Amino acid sequence: MRTAQQDVIDTLLGQHQQVKMLFAQVEAADGDHRQELFTELVGTLALHESIEQLLVHPLARQDLPDGRQVVPPRLAEEEDAKQALSELYELGVTHPDFDRKLAALRDDVTAHAEAEEELEFNRLRKVTEPDELARMAAVVTHAQALLVDSEQGRGALAAPPDQVFDRVRDLLGKADGSEVQR
Repeated sequence: MRTAQQDVIDTLLGQHQQVKMLFAQVEAADGDHRQELFTELVGTLALHESIEQLLVHPLARQDLPDGRQVVPPRLAEEEDAKQALSELYELGVTHPDFDRKLAALRDDVTAHAEAEEELEFNRLRKVTEPDELARMAAVVTHAQALLVDSEQGRGALAAPPDQVFDRVRDLLGKADGSEVQR
């Protein structure tokens, strides 16, 4: 009997849970630990949103009957989240406004994740070949390995969010065997 392969949707759903957990951990932490967790949150969101933008949203736009209506709002939400992360990074985890702005970002990211799950992920599973979704998961796994093994290692994530997003996008392009255009 063949076991089910993990696909890119499984990966993204798992990341949604990881992001929720990281938000809670950042909110509860303080000091250096809070900064470490925030850095991990930025890196996780960079990887997650890059996967969606480079692999999943194009598939949804092409394969879902209403893909051209579903994808643009998700992209706008992702850009808003990226800007909010940059603002939080500039403020720093000790700034008095950090908690309030982090909570607003958490709420926006949660609503965004729910929309993706309903409008894209569940529907893509019905119209996309399982082997294609599994191939995409393999690309993601390869990109994660490249990120960890890169010359800068985890330090690459301790940078302004725009730089982290760019680095992750580059690694995803390399993992897919192509250079990703921005």
